[in-house]
Amino acid sequence: MSDQGHEHHSDFVPRRFLLAEFSTPAGLLAGTTKMREGGYKNLDMHSPFPIHGTEEALGLKRPKIPLIVLCGAIAGACIAYSLIYFCNVFDWPLNIGNRPPHGPPANIPITFELAVLLGGGSAFMGFFALAKLPQPYHPIFESDDFARASVDAFFLSVELEPGTDIDRALADIRAAGALSGEIVEESER
Repeated sequence: MSDQGHEHHSDFVPRRFLLAEFSTPAGLLAGTTKMREGGYKNLDMHSPFPIHGTEEALGLKRPKIPLIVLCGAIAGACIAYSLIYFCNVFDWPLNIGNRPPHGPPANIPITFELAVLLGGGSAFMGFFALAKLPQPYHPIFESDDFARASVDAFFLSVELEPGTDIDRALADIRAAGALSGEIVEESER
């Protein structure tokens, strides 16, 4: 039996990354700024500890987490108060001493608690969603040198768009102060 009509053609296009090592945190910040100003996009910094100024060097905008937490807290407060109101007024109204079926001050603690619960939960889930976590695989993990990013090295990764001149990108990263630079290509999984 022949395999002539059964050739496997993959539409997989590997992503390419420029991975560069810097000697100091200040060098990493300066190199990141130079690369961003040079027109490169999809930059990411990798360091064994937080570095002050990372957001400015990467050109990040205002974080979205506070808005996500606010929306979660408002949703929690609305859900709690609506449920309490529905239960007290429509579902199971009780006439006790001819008082009204609903008294707002008695409902503040539960409303506040659910606002805090959903605000905190939305912060947790929002962070994971925005950071695209968990991410057990990333193409730069294939670099042997990258294992030092969590120990004693400072790396900048730049996702190269298709058609980017690799030699120019390597020259640009060296001009930005990198100790070394390598191209890492995603393997087909």
